[in-house]
Amino acid sequence: MSAPFRLATGSSGPRQQSPTTCGSACATVARMLVDGPFARWVVHGEGHPIPGAEGTTFPERFASWERTVQARTNGWATPGGRPAMAWPRAFGTPPWGLKQELENGCARVGTRYRLVPVRGHMQEALRARYRRLTDLVVDGEPAALYVGNSLLPRHITLVIPGARPGELTVYEPSSGQVLPLTEDEFATRRLDLGGWSVPWILVQPTGHRRAGNGSPAIAPWRVPQLAPDPTPEALRREPGREGVSSSSA
Repeated sequence: MSAPFRLATGSSGPRQQSPTTCGSACATVARMLVDGPFARWVVHGEGHPIPGAEGTTFPERFASWERTVQARTNGWATPGGRPAMAWPRAFGTPPWGLKQELENGCARVGTRYRLVPVRGHMQEALRARYRRLTDLVVDGEPAALYVGNSLLPRHITLVIPGARPGELTVYEPSSGQVLPLTEDEFATRRLDLGGWSVPWILVQPTGHRRAGNGSPAIAPWRVPQLAPDPTPEALRREPGREGVSSSSA
């Protein structure tokens, strides 16, 4: 990891620059964590200018890139030119658009992602999901967490590794705060992320890497389908990270 940008619990990150770009801010921060030249340009204005991240200050360049990301995640086509389901920008970032963004430059090359709806999960299943997330989220492979109230998802945050194994940290873009993400708060729906408490959707790494050293192939975006509440046993039977035989995705 060579990017000159880091986040740690208690530190401050950039804030989202509009009320509807929390997902775009998370994607921008994720890219800054893995792409050194991109981070140097956005933060310091150093190096080759990045098209789509114009501006004379850090906030201006960050806001410009947020708009660039939002145009991709909410548009009628994927970055590869395939048709996609457009999403009104007033509704924020769709999970399938954020998945595509994470797979194309906001994580280590070859990292794949999946959408995991968790709103209907019982507490035991949420605990199993959290523990699995601690296995999947590593440097360069963050997850996105959609949170909201009991009725709707309303906000997006970025989950990154904590300081110690088994711990997670979350970047909350409305404040720029970097906060601990605990199992109890996640499982009991007592989160406090941008004023929202209920976990709704995870956009998480699968734990598998694509073959080859080139850029990952661009797959069509798909609307997530709600899945039944899994049991911990079912979670353990899901395909796991290569080299980890007993974990689930």
